[in-house]
Amino acid sequence: MDFGAVLQTNPPASRTVHLAKLAEQHGFSHVWTFDSHLLWQEPYVIYSRILAETNRIIVGPMVTNPATRDWTVTASHYATLNEMYGNRTICGIGRGDSAVRVMNGAPTTLKTLREAIHVIRELANSRAVEYNGAQLQFPWSVGSSLEVWVAAYGPLALKLAGEVGDGFILQMADLDVAEWMIRSVRTAAENVGRDPASITFCVAAPMYVGDDWEHMRDQCRWFGGMVGNHVADIVAKYGEDSDVPTALTDYIKAREGYDYNEHGRAGNAHTAFVPDEIVDRFCLLGTAKDHIEKLEALKAIGVDQFAGYLQHDNKEETLRVYGETVIPALADHIVAKA
Repeated sequence: MDFGAVLQTNPPASRTVHLAKLAEQHGFSHVWTFDSHLLWQEPYVIYSRILAETNRIIVGPMVTNPATRDWTVTASHYATLNEMYGNRTICGIGRGDSAVRVMNGAPTTLKTLREAIHVIRELANSRAVEYNGAQLQFPWSVGSSLEVWVAAYGPLALKLAGEVGDGFILQMADLDVAEWMIRSVRTAAENVGRDPASITFCVAAPMYVGDDWEHMRDQCRWFGGMVGNHVADIVAKYGEDSDVPTALTDYIKAREGYDYNEHGRAGNAHTAFVPDEIVDRFCLLGTAKDHIEKLEALKAIGVDQFAGYLQHDNKEETLRVYGETVIPALADHIVAKA
């Protein structure tokens, strides 16, 4: 199993770079960031500094969207970073949440998302693509390589992920929900003749190593509120009696609204509706042993990467424990002499 660290690009940018370097030192393969240009600093600028000061870490957004940048500009970011630092970028993309809603916008359609994925991937892989009635290609890009991983929750979005995604991102670590969604993505891939094994499955959720459960829950309760935004959209579209697991939809019944000024922040005031049970199921909390047990269960249902959110007050210590204890426990064990 691979491991990623998910950061917010809060100022100073040097702090984000520091945490990314620390993640690499502790054995993480990926560093992801939020991508909401009004709420936080512009991530692509910071990616350049991270890549310059690391050796192997792969960087990308969790997640970007098709609405806030022209798709050719997004592709140019990746192709340029790849030319400068080798192919060490990745694109997580979805319909859009905070980046568009904070401007009173709305998530894009799945049709738009599908088209954006194609344009970004082709250009960022040094290939030509049809866009706005013209055939376009970066004349300066040779050998660039970019995977596009699709973030999804609802049935049609899961279908899209299976049909076109190089990877699938599920932003929660509930085992039952993850198993259902992974199965849905695999089925969608098979239905269009794709090999489901070619899709990388990533679960992303807050990770907090400690033993004070009340404090850990309060630090990570924000995540249930963030997921609730997407769940509310699903319930509005499909109703409460859809195929979507009730484990995902029931908890938002007490949801009254959401303040994007506090998006992704520990201790925010508008996520009190999220019960402790949901925090425990959606996140990875507790001792290193607790984390290892849940990660082994996720690995058993097909998860290839766990990306841990670090929006809490225990960032460095959590990275250290993962590097010294958790990641080695999930690694393939190789002996010097058989």
